[in-house]
Amino acid sequence: MKALSRSSRVWLLLLTVAVVLALGCTAETTPPINKTVPHQGDWGIYALDLSTEEVELIWSSNETISHLCLNNAGDEFAFSSKSGGTEDSNEEVFVIGVDGPGLRQLTSNNYRDLYPCYSPDDSRIAFLSWPGPTLDIYVMNSDGSSEKLLYDSSFHDADINWGSGGRIAFTRNSQIWTMKDDGSDARQITSPPREGEWGNANLPFGDYDPRFSPDGGKIVFERLEDDTSSHGNYNLYVIGATGTGETKLTDTGYSQGLAIWSHSGDKLAYIVAAIGSEGKYDIYMMDSEGNNARNITPAYFPASFLCHSAMYSKDDSKVYFTGQWYK
Repeated sequence: MKALSRSSRVWLLLLTVAVVLALGCTAETTPPINKTVPHQGDWGIYALDLSTEEVELIWSSNETISHLCLNNAGDEFAFSSKSGGTEDSNEEVFVIGVDGPGLRQLTSNNYRDLYPCYSPDDSRIAFLSWPGPTLDIYVMNSDGSSEKLLYDSSFHDADINWGSGGRIAFTRNSQIWTMKDDGSDARQITSPPREGEWGNANLPFGDYDPRFSPDGGKIVFERLEDDTSSHGNYNLYVIGATGTGETKLTDTGYSQGLAIWSHSGDKLAYIVAAIGSEGKYDIYMMDSEGNNARNITPAYFPASFLCHSAMYSKDDSKVYFTGQWYK
C-alpha cells in the first residue's frame, strides 16, 4: 500500500476532527427529556425516586388524602379520606397496595376517623376517632375488624405513632407522651416552654407529631417556638424514648414538621410548609443528627403542586408522599 504524503495525513486528521466535532455538537444540542408530574385528580399518592428525581403517580382521588402511612412490610399504605359526603364526619380510614391495587375502606361510621398507623407486625392499625367531645385513640385489626377504644385522656389525643418497642407515641396537651400498646402506662416525655398557650399561630405553643426511630430508642418531633408567622415557627427536636437527652436539630423556625426516619435510621425526611409568610410545601431531608439539611423537591415540580406526608420506601431509595394540586 502506498504511504500517504505528509500533507494528505494532515488533511485526513483535520477531516476526522471536524466529523467528531460535528457529531459532538449534534449530541449536545439534542433537547433533554422534560420531566413532568403525573396529574389526574386533585390529590394523589406519589413515589419520588431519590436517584433520578422521577416521580410516579400510584393512586389519585379528588378527595383529600390525609396522613399517608406505609406499613412495616413496605407493601401497603393506610390513609384517611372522605367517603359519601364532604363533612368531617365522612372521613374514614382506607388501605391500598403500594403499587396502587386493592383499595379498601376499613371504617364506616358517622364520625371522623383519621391518622392511621400500623403495629410493628402490621396485624393492627391504630387511628384517631372523634365520636364524642374529644379526639381519642382507637385500634382495630388490619382488615378493619374488632375496632375498639384504646386510650382516652379526656383531652384531645393526636399525632399517633407505633414504635418497634411496643409503645405508642402521641400528642396530648401540646406535649409528647407515650404509652404501652395496650393503652396502659401513659407517660409524659416532653415539657415544652409555654405549652398549650395560644398565640397568633395555627396551634398552641408546644410539641407535636412524634415519630419513633426504627429501633424505638428515639423520638423526633416538632416544637412550635414562635408565632411570628401565622403558619407557626417550628423547629425539629429529637429525644430519647424515655424522655432524656433532648436535642434541637434545626434552628430555622420554618413552618416545618412531620419528620420521619429512614429505615436505616441515618436520615430524616420532613415537610417545610412555609418559610415566613411564603407557602412552600416542599420535601426536605437531613442527617438524623441534624446536619446537611436540604430541599429535595425536584425543580420541575410546579408551584401549584404541594407535597404532604413524606416517608421512605422500605429500601430508602424512594420517598412516598401525598401530592395536592392547589387551585
